[in-house]
Amino acid sequence: MSLGRLVHLQKARRLVLKLGSAVLTAPDGLNLPLIQRLVAEIAALRSADRHIVMVSSGAVAAGLRKLGLSEKPTGIPQQQAVAAVGQGALMQTYEEAFAAHGLKVAQILLTHDDLAARGRFLNARNTLFTLLNWGVVPIINENDTVATDELKFGDNDNLAALICNLAEADLLIILTNTEGLYARDPREDPAAPLLRQVDLADPRFMEAAGKKPGALGRGGMVSKLQAVKKAAAAGVPSLIANGLTPGVLAKIFAGEEVGTLFLPHGHKLKSRQYWLAYNVSPEGAILVDSGAREALVRLGRSLLPAGILEVFGGFRKGAPVNLMDIEGQTFAVGLTNYSSRDINRIRGKKTQEIAQALGHKDYDEVIHRDNLVIFPEVG
Repeated sequence: MSLGRLVHLQKARRLVLKLGSAVLTAPDGLNLPLIQRLVAEIAALRSADRHIVMVSSGAVAAGLRKLGLSEKPTGIPQQQAVAAVGQGALMQTYEEAFAAHGLKVAQILLTHDDLAARGRFLNARNTLFTLLNWGVVPIINENDTVATDELKFGDNDNLAALICNLAEADLLIILTNTEGLYARDPREDPAAPLLRQVDLADPRFMEAAGKKPGALGRGGMVSKLQAVKKAAAAGVPSLIANGLTPGVLAKIFAGEEVGTLFLPHGHKLKSRQYWLAYNVSPEGAILVDSGAREALVRLGRSLLPAGILEVFGGFRKGAPVNLMDIEGQTFAVGLTNYSSRDINRIRGKKTQEIAQALGHKDYDEVIHRDNLVIFPEVG
């Protein structure tokens, strides 16, 4: 038993639990015995006064079985139709499994746009908190039936990381079909050692992931590590473990050396900052000079017109935009006080020259510091 690990896990009262397709599915569809076993473990955590928010895959696998299809179709409309058929079957399976333990479930289907629009984000948060206060287990999935490429989260690993901020979670647990993160992809190097604890400040940890996704899932270990980094930005530790191991959740909270624990480091983003950094979809970009980058990153200043070199894209006032440095690195995102057309007219100018260039001056800053977030990984 690791005392340090136990301390971190015992403090976690609100969990986001991501269950992947590799855990939930069998060759002929959903793995019902395994789902029932995991639900029993989740119910035990709920009895210990822990609140669980589930992010569950499995709709496609359930749909394939219900439709009598042998493999996942390649066309987008066909994939979305399979997911639509399977989502109901998946929720029915969960509802019956949780009912055996006296628990109710609620289905929440989201698209990226639901979390990108601040009003809808807050509505989703309020609904989630209400369900948790009522003792209901929320089960979240991407709304595959209506999501377009522009509105997709990419995979449920990424969605789970974003839910950590939405739910104000204390811990992210990702259950997959491997024991955790290995030093190298074990499918290519069977002798690779399992890493029990990882320092996210070490840039080499991303190199440990292989790039092969699963047969049904959209993300491999790379997507899980990207999710871990996003959760860390919200100050949330993560644990990747093998969901096929009997009693895996009980072992985790007993402090046993199960899976790989990732501890957050550095500055924790506030909820609104996190939403701005990871939920919104930038509508353009602004290239700034080295002096402006230094003022923004090191000194915590606002972006002024004088430091702007170039504007990319057409966007309105108030739009989210990326900030890029002269090396092409995107290092921040912010909400603009001016449209792209107006920024092009005032870029490179001093603040006192804004009114002359535009005929008016609404703000001294192109992006105010309060509406600007430096990405946590930027040094």
